[in-house]
Amino acid sequence: MLRRLLTVRGRFVAAGAGAGLTLSFAPFSLWWLAPILLTVIFLLIEGAPGRERALRGFWFGFGAFATGTYWLYISIHDFGGVAPPIAVAICGALILLMAVYLAAWGYLSGLVAPREPAWQFLAVLPATWVGVEWLRGWLFSGFPWLSLGYGQIDGPLSAWAPVVGVHGVSLLLALAAGALTVLLLGPNRARIAGLTVLAGGIALTALLTGRTWTAPVGEALQVALVQGGISQDRKWLLEELETTKALFRDLTLKLDKADLIIWPEAAIPALAHEEEDFLRSLGELMKARHQELILGILTFDFGTGEFRNSLLTIGANTGVYHKRHLVPFGEYFPVPELIRNVLRLMNLPYTDITPGLDGQRPLLARGVALAPSICYEDAFGTELRDFLPEAGLLVNVSNDGWFGDSIAPHQHLQMARFRALEAGRFMLRSTNTGITAVVDPFGRVVQQGAQFKAVVVSATVQPRQGATPWVRFGNWPVLSACVVLLLAAALYPYRLNPRSKSPPA
Repeated sequence: MLRRLLTVRGRFVAAGAGAGLTLSFAPFSLWWLAPILLTVIFLLIEGAPGRERALRGFWFGFGAFATGTYWLYISIHDFGGVAPPIAVAICGALILLMAVYLAAWGYLSGLVAPREPAWQFLAVLPATWVGVEWLRGWLFSGFPWLSLGYGQIDGPLSAWAPVVGVHGVSLLLALAAGALTVLLLGPNRARIAGLTVLAGGIALTALLTGRTWTAPVGEALQVALVQGGISQDRKWLLEELETTKALFRDLTLKLDKADLIIWPEAAIPALAHEEEDFLRSLGELMKARHQELILGILTFDFGTGEFRNSLLTIGANTGVYHKRHLVPFGEYFPVPELIRNVLRLMNLPYTDITPGLDGQRPLLARGVALAPSICYEDAFGTELRDFLPEAGLLVNVSNDGWFGDSIAPHQHLQMARFRALEAGRFMLRSTNTGITAVVDPFGRVVQQGAQFKAVVVSATVQPRQGATPWVRFGNWPVLSACVVLLLAAALYPYRLNPRSKSPPA
């Protein structure tokens, strides 16, 4: 009866379940919804032919990304000035592309799904889900938004984040959904397997909860994160430049007790060489007060004619970090010149920012190595991992003003929290309009500023040393586990009939 009910208008139900998945992420943070809704889509594709599995996966993905990334329209239309039809087309194209990944999951899982429910729900569906999720975060520059694991930052599975990372938490969540599915549909043998998975997962989670993987090192630092609160529609107006500089300088002058001060991404809306005098005066102030300042600003290389999105360290230490992972169609356009000419006519940006080189060193402030990231980069854990375990603190500067009063800044903070948990280090996050926050090594927000206001978020943070299992090994253990699960499921029919050259029909 349950199966019949769920298969009626299955695509509609799949789209609704996908839309509901957004509620498991910030700012709603209903983390317990994720395993329930994942169970729904597992039930929906169970027993369906390949084409129907793909379609139901597609509609699940469509529902999730239509509700979870609608804020792209705000960025493109409200602040980018793109006409509504074109903005809708761009957003729609991204949503459809993301939904295709879930369609691929539904179809591919059917190719290796054995008849045995335990293998299908406890091996094939979870492993293919995570494989597709990982691919989505890498292929075509990657778009890791709405990876399942992020929504578990406030749930019990967060204890696994320092061990297996975000994709590992996604795998555990999918295994839990698979176990729930076999409890609903499977024969007794499969139900025993499902109960075993759930019981084992609960026991191991309890053992990991509260575990500390890193240790304090050196002296604690007093940090101050400066949020200008300048609206995106005015930030880059030439007449606002001097007001912006005065705002950040005045807020900074009051912070004479801070060891480290951090301004957000492109805090000064100008090129660094155009503001040499201003930057020099800041450097003299920092040296006189024995402070360090990190600020975001655009830089220009006269030798190559390249623009970069950069972080500068000013004070006793000087350093620079250039953003490595750029936002496609935001910071660069992977299109030929002919299409660029069209973009000019559509009032879309078309000048590329050049990515920074791999192998950049951590920034240094007050004798502490800092793992830097600019905006979107904190969505890619493996890139912050490049600076670990050397770095004692994580730093992210961002400008989420592009997304207005939507769910995007909350989702972005959630990913930054996950990076802190994976690395076992404090995350210092300074943004233009919010959400500026200090996150502790357990992924908890210890201080947070109000959105859309000029505020300073201050806290005492302790640099840490050591490497979590995820820092040591990255995603390879999780991806290897997925391969093993798929191979075991694929070979299962041969074990039942070893003389057969092909799996039984």
